[in-house]
Amino acid sequence: MSSTGGRLAALLDAGEFVLTGEVVPPRSGSGAAVRDAARGLVGYVDAINITDNPTASPYLSAVAGTRFAHEAGAEPTLQLVCRDRNRLAITADLLGSWALGARNLLVLGGDPMSVGDHPDAEAVFDLSPNEVVTLARTIRDEGTTSAGAVIADPPRFLIGVADVPLAEPYDPTKLEAKLDAGGDVVWTQIAYDTDRLGEWADVVRARGVFERARVLVGLVPLRSLKNARFMDGLFGVHVPPAAFDLLESAGTDAERAGLEFTLSVVERIRAIDGIAGIHLMGVGRDDLVRTIVEEAGLFPRPTGS
Repeated sequence: MSSTGGRLAALLDAGEFVLTGEVVPPRSGSGAAVRDAARGLVGYVDAINITDNPTASPYLSAVAGTRFAHEAGAEPTLQLVCRDRNRLAITADLLGSWALGARNLLVLGGDPMSVGDHPDAEAVFDLSPNEVVTLARTIRDEGTTSAGAVIADPPRFLIGVADVPLAEPYDPTKLEAKLDAGGDVVWTQIAYDTDRLGEWADVVRARGVFERARVLVGLVPLRSLKNARFMDGLFGVHVPPAAFDLLESAGTDAERAGLEFTLSVVERIRAIDGIAGIHLMGVGRDDLVRTIVEEAGLFPRPTGS
């Protein structure tokens, strides 16, 4: 893996427990907000995911966003959804984002058009997520496009795929198919219930997943009862009853109580054998991300190439 990706790949290769963050580009023609947000996370996370038209609504290009994050001193991870592009555009964005500084890739299907502000737009899905993963691997390992055209200086992305460990029912063969396609790293859906996460880890560990890929668990700091209810309504996310009780009883101190609960989740995730890191998403509160990293004893971050 040392010849793949950049700093994140090097840290994973060295066995470090890694942290990644996330920046949502604005609905704007200016990249200043991306640059500023990324600058605020530099030194606290090891790479920053740049989201790609989340909630099926248009924002500043994720490819452009990788450049602004790179300029801020961060290592960008391009999130790339299959919903909006055919294979020509996907190939072009893989080449362009690498040239602009992205060193990691997370391939996603994308939210359905029905949830966005252009519900009548047509979804493309020329390639499935697994086919995009295979394309990125082909470009990296063989130096050619899917049509066999040779690529000069081919991108060497660390390739990421997504998984939902607490989905009901959970089918491990879907994750295995993503790894068969060429996934190196797994970014999971948000997980607060570490007991159930541990049970999931036991299942995939027995199937050799941790030997095939590095797994990063998604986590958003809880900060209020309303916030916890929203998170609990997301697909594949389960907020334990104890967290609701804690937030409700905390009253005006709910944000600190949510922070303490999130810190306890971080500690329990770190104790699960095979988990390689955490993907911390501030959702507009990157100050909480910085606080968690510091109070969890994960600051400063290790150095890497």
